[in-house]
Amino acid sequence: MSLDGEERTIRCLVAKVGLDGHDRGAHVISRAFRDAGFEVIYSGLHRSPEEVVQATIQEDVDVLGISILSGAHKTLVPRILEGMAEAGALADTLVLVGGIVPDDDQAALREGGVAEIFGPGASMSEMIDYVRENAPERE
Repeated sequence: MSLDGEERTIRCLVAKVGLDGHDRGAHVISRAFRDAGFEVIYSGLHRSPEEVVQATIQEDVDVLGISILSGAHKTLVPRILEGMAEAGALADTLVLVGGIVPDDDQAALREGGVAEIFGPGASMSEMIDYVRENAPERE
């Protein structure tokens, strides 16, 4: 909520990192978030972790959603989290991962700073509700 009682718009970056060329899910999520009233920026395909960090900072987003299906989540997501921490952006950004992440890999990603992981079959309403309930408050 803002000071005048109006709900502020939640800013989200949906990022496709690495060589993963499958972006249908990222487009579906972006559209659903936009329809829910969020402001959405889509990174486009094949972004480096450094590009994702820079976009997160430059766009001053509340939520970073990383879409990854390539199996490189154990390498690419930690690089993004480390870059955000070094830039001082991790503490006030809700980081989500969507895609194929084996159960055995999820704990390490959460320990690094990922708030939630949404796998295949996660509902749009579940993701939207999670963002509304957990996006950081900003002044």
